[in-house]
Amino acid sequence: MNIEGKTALIIGGTSGVGRATVEALRQQGARVIAAARGGDGLAALRAETGEKVQTVQMDASDTTSIQRALRELRPELVVLSAGVRLHVGTLLEQTWDSFSEPWLTDTQAAFHLVKGALTTPLASGSKVVIVSSGAAINGSPLSGGYAGAKRMQWLMAGYAQQLSDKQNLGIRFVSVVPLQLIEGTAIGSAAAAAYGATMGITAADFMKRYDVPLRPSGVANAIVTCLSGGIASDATTVRVSGKGIEPS
Repeated sequence: MNIEGKTALIIGGTSGVGRATVEALRQQGARVIAAARGGDGLAALRAETGEKVQTVQMDASDTTSIQRALRELRPELVVLSAGVRLHVGTLLEQTWDSFSEPWLTDTQAAFHLVKGALTTPLASGSKVVIVSSGAAINGSPLSGGYAGAKRMQWLMAGYAQQLSDKQNLGIRFVSVVPLQLIEGTAIGSAAAAAYGATMGITAADFMKRYDVPLRPSGVANAIVTCLSGGIASDATTVRVSGKGIEPS
């Protein structure tokens, strides 16, 4: 699939993986729309990119906002990279509100996105990528309900693909699962500091445990590969590490 000229909506496009994906798709010639909850991040992005990137302020966990964006913007490529910042602590240090927050933000956003994509529906040939986490595989005992929320995002991509196929909608759903902490992101930094502390080492030393660091640009490259059709036609999950895309 040639990305040039396609309309791409990046939800969570002002920082981390989302910001890297905005740049990667812009370089591929897509018409990029960055969406985020915070106005300050969007303003900073506009100041940096000018008219090269369109911005939209929206709450991805709100079903009305998602549906309106899909209906009015008519994106052919959609990436969900928005996520809540972790409340770090063991189960004993969590409240129910902090524990469930990833479900009420990350998972809820994915739910509204896949449902909106299927019911609007997006045009045949459209692609939706949901960024999950390696915590969905290995767990994350210092981040409350985060691991389960990310696993549900992953599962929903597969559920949505089954529905798209059953209804002959021609929409492709894929989850991208980073297998290691992403260097230079808020979540990666917080997790490295927390888990490093349990081992008596610094966050920097904890990150050295990975042979090759995974940066936002590496995840963005995997996302672009998914959007451009560079993965198996029946794949609904792509795992990525510092070494690149790895077999599921």
